[in-house]
Amino acid sequence: MKVLLYAEGLKQIGKSGLGKAIKHQMKALDYAKVEYTLDPNDDFDIAHINTYGPKSFALAKKLKKKGKKVVYHAHSTEEDFRNSFILSNQIAPLFKKWITTCYKLGDYIVTPTPYSKKLLDSYGMNREIVAISNGIELEKFKPTKEGKELFRKTYGFSDKDKVIVGIGLYLERKGILDFVELAKRLPEYQFIWFGYTPLYTIPRKIRKAVKTKLPNLKFAGYVEQDMIINALGGTDLYIFPTFEETEGIPALEACACKTKTIIRNIPVFDEWLVDGVNIYKANDIDDFEIKIKKILNNELPDLTTAAYKVAKEKDLKIIGEQLKTTYEKVLNCHNK
Repeated sequence: MKVLLYAEGLKQIGKSGLGKAIKHQMKALDYAKVEYTLDPNDDFDIAHINTYGPKSFALAKKLKKKGKKVVYHAHSTEEDFRNSFILSNQIAPLFKKWITTCYKLGDYIVTPTPYSKKLLDSYGMNREIVAISNGIELEKFKPTKEGKELFRKTYGFSDKDKVIVGIGLYLERKGILDFVELAKRLPEYQFIWFGYTPLYTIPRKIRKAVKTKLPNLKFAGYVEQDMIINALGGTDLYIFPTFEETEGIPALEACACKTKTIIRNIPVFDEWLVDGVNIYKANDIDDFEIKIKKILNNELPDLTTAAYKVAKEKDLKIIGEQLKTTYEKVLNCHNK
């Protein structure tokens, strides 16, 4: 069995969450010993399409005409498209129609979580949908003492500073406005946000937020994964104030690094992260403020060991076998 892993504009999306997901697919298939190609002109048995641009749509249609089986990966929904870029809310219904048209070209649809599966089921595509995590390369997420020290030194934090990290694009959906507000409310702590989005693509209130000048707030921009691992190892707390995700890989990375974490209490996390058991959840900004203080004052139990067990369940070695099983199922149906 040979699989085409296809992503339109792979070089352009390489630094995004989608780019990371595709790299994870390659690694997962390596673990599962499934041969793959990135070239649609190669010979292959089944296509796994990750993007919904015009080239992806045309390729899927062409493959269907040739009788090839297609697995379409639904990384995006209308819900996580909203509150992102300029005019995203206005064009969200059109976006939903387009991605639905693309996804329906798949004989089978893969999506990262039971939550995103539930959303897609409501779109009425009449396709079988399976939830398979984008996964994590667990072996990489082992913060070192040297890495922790490098993070603090690079961004000017002392050993005594209580540091809070956020990760994500400059999008309202990611909770960046709450992150800035929390920095204002909690001047005794240091806040730093990793991630970047071109300012011309985002609404004015988000541009204003990321230009906020506070002595305890830094925007570090885009950094390579090694520094993210250093940051998750060297911070006192990671918070993920996102309002909508199809999975939320940074939360999984924090679990893998055994980083104390607070996430927003939203449906995407319901199936795999449990408040007070393997993670802490906040319902709103006031709840974030209360729990930040309690965790940094050691007034709440440490849940990082339980969180690490969650990350182990989503290791790429396991994800590779789940993808392999899905491909075999699609091909077996084709051969009957």
